[in-house]
Amino acid sequence: MKKLIILLVVLVATVTSLMGQIPDRPVPPRLVNDFAGLLQKGEAKNMENALEQFARQTSTQIVVVTMPDLEGYAPGDFAQQIGEKWGVGQKGDDNGLVILLKPKTNDSRGEVFVATGYGLEGVLPDAIVNREIVDNEMIPRFKNNDYYGGLAAGINVIMDITRGEYTAQQYQEKVSRGGSAGIPFFIILFVLFISLFGRSRRRRFYTGGSSLPFWMAMGMMSGGHRSSGSFGNFSSGGGGFGGFGGGSFGGGGAGGSW
Repeated sequence: MKKLIILLVVLVATVTSLMGQIPDRPVPPRLVNDFAGLLQKGEAKNMENALEQFARQTSTQIVVVTMPDLEGYAPGDFAQQIGEKWGVGQKGDDNGLVILLKPKTNDSRGEVFVATGYGLEGVLPDAIVNREIVDNEMIPRFKNNDYYGGLAAGINVIMDITRGEYTAQQYQEKVSRGGSAGIPFFIILFVLFISLFGRSRRRRFYTGGSSLPFWMAMGMMSGGHRSSGSFGNFSSGGGGFGGFGGGSFGGGGAGGSW
């Protein structure tokens, strides 16, 4: 029996040594961790600012991690371990979420996994994460090497659901109807007209930004099924991420590959 235990310990140690290490918690803490170098500097900053502001407004922490290689780990296990090791989300609320992305290469498939903390498992059911957010919002863009656009589209939906703008079921119903936000087309035309008219008047009388914020026009046009690949509901400024809160993960989430 003693020999069997020793053999199991050696086997576990060997397997662990062959696998890569889960990255340490970033210092200073940040929400966007592009270890694979998939995002341009401005894209990473824009995403970080949006996630910081969302965390301040809702206390929900969304972390993005890109890796060049998962080094033997299953995507779900890797993402869950990051969430636990870093303490993503608030202690007690467990409202953290980790989006793990590994790009496609010549000899390996692309992988994405969205791991949800205990507190978000009911708000974001695995089936919705898999079918709608990963398969519908992210992977189609990843197939075109639009990693920023895929992340942004998925994150926008996650943000809207977690802050209660609509439920996961309502989002699924919108997608099944072709992604319509339920806004009549004449309203979209009206918004565009006001935007262009206001811009024309400003050019005539003074210089400045457009009369209608770009995020509002894009948000009304895209509605619940976003396609702009931007974080329109957030300002560009960021107050700095204060740090992770000690949230826990219990295996919730879903992913896909391409």
